[in-house]
Amino acid sequence: MSATPDSTLADSEQLIANLHRQLAEREAELAECRAERDEALEQQTAIAEVLQVINSSPGDLTPVFDAILEKAHALCGARHGYLLVRQAEGFRLAAAHGETRFADYWRQQGSFLPPEGSVLERILRGERAVHLADAMAYDGYRGTPMGQSIVESGVRTLLLLSLRRDDELLGVLTAYRQEVRPFSDKEIALLESFAAQAVIAMENARLITETREALEQQTATAEVLQVINSSPGDLAPVFEAILEKAHILCGAAHGVLVLRDGENWHAVGARGLPEAFAERLKSGFPVAGNPVAEPLLGGAPFVRLTDLRQIDHPVTQAAASLAGLRTLVAIPLRKDAALLGWIVGARKEVQPFTDKQIALLQNFAAQAVIAMENARLVGELRHRTEEVAELNRGLETRVAEQVEELGRVGRLKRFLAPQLAELIVSQGDEKILESHRREIVVVFCDLRGYTAFTETAEPEEVLDFLREYHGALGPLVSQFEGTLDQFSGDGIMVFFNDPVPILDSAERAVRMAMAMREAAGALIADWRRRDRELGFGAGIAQGYATLGQIGFAERSGYTAIGTVCNLAARLCAEAKGGQILIAGRVAAAVEKVIALEDLGSLALRGLTQPVSAFNVPLAATPPALRVIEGGPQSV
Repeated sequence: MSATPDSTLADSEQLIANLHRQLAEREAELAECRAERDEALEQQTAIAEVLQVINSSPGDLTPVFDAILEKAHALCGARHGYLLVRQAEGFRLAAAHGETRFADYWRQQGSFLPPEGSVLERILRGERAVHLADAMAYDGYRGTPMGQSIVESGVRTLLLLSLRRDDELLGVLTAYRQEVRPFSDKEIALLESFAAQAVIAMENARLITETREALEQQTATAEVLQVINSSPGDLAPVFEAILEKAHILCGAAHGVLVLRDGENWHAVGARGLPEAFAERLKSGFPVAGNPVAEPLLGGAPFVRLTDLRQIDHPVTQAAASLAGLRTLVAIPLRKDAALLGWIVGARKEVQPFTDKQIALLQNFAAQAVIAMENARLVGELRHRTEEVAELNRGLETRVAEQVEELGRVGRLKRFLAPQLAELIVSQGDEKILESHRREIVVVFCDLRGYTAFTETAEPEEVLDFLREYHGALGPLVSQFEGTLDQFSGDGIMVFFNDPVPILDSAERAVRMAMAMREAAGALIADWRRRDRELGFGAGIAQGYATLGQIGFAERSGYTAIGTVCNLAARLCAEAKGGQILIAGRVAAAVEKVIALEDLGSLALRGLTQPVSAFNVPLAATPPALRVIEGGPQSV
């Protein structure tokens, strides 16, 4: 039975309606994909901007924390928040973001210990994150004065994330909202990534600070030792240098160095003290009842007095009244068990010296003892001074030369291959870095599917893979005595026979590539289980290239330029996953020891003439050959 005009029209209208509905659904899906793309791009941009701040502010955490709070809160829709750092048993505000009254409130808190039952106290007990959908409904938060004041400022939903290095709590990152709107899992994960960046920045700052402090201490120690060496038998400049360096590094503007004089003790050096008080100490004083001397005579490792005004003794009262001193630490000068004297650091404010500062003063006290013992030996062995001095000068020269050589090797190894750095130092100049021409074997390798992988993977996933990839392949360069030209993403370029000549450079290059293929294969198999399809390929060519140094004074490298490099790169680009393509000259050099697969002539992009190419199969084994007089013979 044929359709009526009315039924046909109805079917057409239904079809059009379905098409409109499907179009609307596709447009909605497209809009959702675009939103996700824009959101991911915004997150990556924010993370990149934070990393840029970290790189541009080494050791300065304030701009880093400000940037982290700003970006994290903006991306997660948080109105307020702060970043606290751990200090002693509590916390100290490092950065705040939000309305002025909110930021001002936290800045006024200074260093504080979280109230019992508060969310911060839960973080101190070991929780890694605290998420309150509504702060007003949480008695442990609303019941504390600090929490109540924040609730009254309009905060409802809050999230606290601990900043930890391993199991050590470094601080807290928070995000607040003024409406009841819990953070989603996606937002929490994003905030956790910013928290991880804060930990990285704090660790960088710690390492920079420790390095700077260690360098300052080493410099001060070297300067004191130099004074000791330049003033044999004369302790006055030594004591003066020790007081100056020790006080500067420990934040002590005042102090003395005291030695024994018969039954009395007297200052032999003073720094930052009024002249009248210094002269009084230099004239000598008894130790009976002295709150510094008696504990040291009894064997105490140090004496730490928090407030001299609270100690009833003539010496401490004079120090407080005449010099305005409040806090003091005294470190003994001992040889074996005998007390020779002590070194004092003092401040005009009540601020106890830390254990780290005391340890540093103990180091300088040990130097003072060394100086005193040196002076005694110099007096006893005056007739051998010239002989000993000549010996010391020779030793110092050799040590300085060795230290300089080790330093040069260490600096060069940061940018150059180990054998190149050692060769430069052994020859005593850097002429080897000058431009020159030599025949080399170039290996270029990278990953198939890497570009597609980076387009779909998260940046953290790409970085994790590259760390594994470089960590597995990098050591093979040194193992086979190659010279590393560059790491560039998944691309690695290595060349052989320069700067160190290698007779079997072609064979080493091929065997290194085979070892790299095996190492990369294990990684690729592991990543394939994570649905990442990758493959390893390499190209090897032999020919002449120009080699030399590039870069600038603070950062330099050693590279090769020439057609042979381009040929190796083109062979690498042509290689399929698991293939190692080698040019004809390389094949001729290794065909007797490594099995090869003849691929004929290949037309490579960028090269005008076809190139004969060979593949090193995965099951490549040396052919059954042995060398006898007259040439190889099958066995």
